[in-house]
Amino acid sequence: MAAAEPDKSPDLAVATADRDIVVTANRAPRALSEVGESVTVIATDEIETRQSNAVVDLLRTVPGVTFARNGGIGTSTGVSIRGAEADQTVALIDGIRLNDPSSPGGGFNFGNLLTGNIARIEVVRGSQSVIWGSQAIGGVVNMITRAPTDTWEVNARAEGGWRDTYQAVANVSGRAGPVAASFGAGYFTTDGLSAFSEARGGTERDGYENIGANGKLLIDLAANIAIDLRGFYSRGETDIDGFPAPLFAFADTLEVAKTEEFVGYAGINATFLDGRFRNRLAFTYTDTDRDNIDRTAATPVNTFAGLGRNERIEYQGIFTASDRLEAVFGAETETSRFSTSSFGAAPSTARVGIDSVYAQLSGAPVRGLRLTGGVRHDDHDTFGGATTFAGSGVFTPNGGATTIRASYGEGFKAPTLFQLRSNFGNLALQPERSKSYDVGVVQRFLDGRLELGATYFRRDTQNQIDFVSCFQNSAAICTGRPSGTYDNIRRTRASGVEATVTMTPVDALTFRAQYSLIDTENRDTGLRLARRPEQTVSALIDYRWAFGLETGATIAHVGDSFDNAANTRRLDGHVLVDLRASYPVTETVELYGRVENLFDEVYETIFRYGTAGRAAYVGVRLRL
Repeated sequence: MAAAEPDKSPDLAVATADRDIVVTANRAPRALSEVGESVTVIATDEIETRQSNAVVDLLRTVPGVTFARNGGIGTSTGVSIRGAEADQTVALIDGIRLNDPSSPGGGFNFGNLLTGNIARIEVVRGSQSVIWGSQAIGGVVNMITRAPTDTWEVNARAEGGWRDTYQAVANVSGRAGPVAASFGAGYFTTDGLSAFSEARGGTERDGYENIGANGKLLIDLAANIAIDLRGFYSRGETDIDGFPAPLFAFADTLEVAKTEEFVGYAGINATFLDGRFRNRLAFTYTDTDRDNIDRTAATPVNTFAGLGRNERIEYQGIFTASDRLEAVFGAETETSRFSTSSFGAAPSTARVGIDSVYAQLSGAPVRGLRLTGGVRHDDHDTFGGATTFAGSGVFTPNGGATTIRASYGEGFKAPTLFQLRSNFGNLALQPERSKSYDVGVVQRFLDGRLELGATYFRRDTQNQIDFVSCFQNSAAICTGRPSGTYDNIRRTRASGVEATVTMTPVDALTFRAQYSLIDTENRDTGLRLARRPEQTVSALIDYRWAFGLETGATIAHVGDSFDNAANTRRLDGHVLVDLRASYPVTETVELYGRVENLFDEVYETIFRYGTAGRAAYVGVRLRL
């Protein structure tokens, strides 16, 4: 895929097919060999090969990444990086920050995010607030949709399978004179599984339906100036289970959750000094509209309505002084709004603003060594200012055979609008703060056919915000707050090891594996953090036969964890095995199929919530 010229989109608008170039770690394209942070790239070829419908099913094989989902595809899903809270993960679509101010923790729900026309995923692990601001305590996940191309291309696929599951996705891209474009859409539907685990008595299938669209438009106004427009839309409706009267115990119900998300970006890019000074000025807009509806009675009842909105103006500059020295700097101002109500009550509404400036300098003082350092300051309407620092280095002493990385990063997470100004709010809250570091080495053998990597990491978080129950609680903070409130009451720590292996013994065979040990602790209680498995192991193996058939398998093991903070309710570990195959019928048509959860493993990522058993799918892919 021929992408639009990178100097016309100096940040994250262009998805490159090169697995060795990353953009998320430094908000500028850089060779992976010159990045000190821990980064994993899931490129277009891997996304197509693995055939997964949900983004989280791709993330399950990334070192240090776990997720918890309360039911099947489409239900609420949180992603944790290196044992951090799910709402301490920054999620991006084409470089645009996603979060929902109307949710208690202000995080992003990955449940409604399908692979669709996503062409690339970059995961940066470790605190990244200098570049990405609030929430980037655990790390960053950036999903990049298909980019405009210089020639007209069509990518489409359709598939069907288990429990009346069907999907159709298409994307068209190309250039007409000064205009390069990429537009796509997708539809997904399934009868699904019971959100209340079928192994525990759930019988009612909870279905899911999603409609999505994506678009990018680059308009060259001059040789060095371009208009950059991006959009992403998703509307999902999923059946959920709840706590019906009179027992108010978890069971099958006729409830449905609707989520509508819109992301918009309008910017202008300008380059000067023969492309060495790249500038971007943009306005971004995100809108998340959620409704929960109980259809048990003859007249449906809206049990919850939430609306979260972010408006952001941002400037970014990239100045390349020489091959050895580069500066990235910028300024941002963001306004967030939320509105929530339950059972038709008068809504709670509020807004808050945050202004930010940041700068990062990267240099190569000697051959093979790249050092990067940065600072950021954020000024919040309510709690005031927060300053964060970061630094990293990468050293390749022997032409890339050995790569040594180390990074230090500080993170912060501003209290959410819900935590500050809802009926449970506390205006005295301070931001959560973190300090993290990692050090690792990658060694390549046999002309790159064998690659071994190992990384040690640690993160300490202070002022973590938790909900305080005020039922029969006489503490001063509960005065006037009978239903409870939020407070900075927790300190946490996460440390561990990530190990990776990549082998290509022959051109037709690829093997990749990872092992992650994540030791988490609530430092105030000495207990492990809830829903954070201590160990994960995964392996991907793919073989391309001489006559064109490609076959592969994914094996993923997730260790035991606890479902609650008291560590009294255990979630048993599990092993999932997926098989896949594809065959090119012609140069433009490919047939594919897969079996997920081959051995029909019964497991839970959240206590009592169901997960999919064995399932099979077949499909066809078209490339023109």
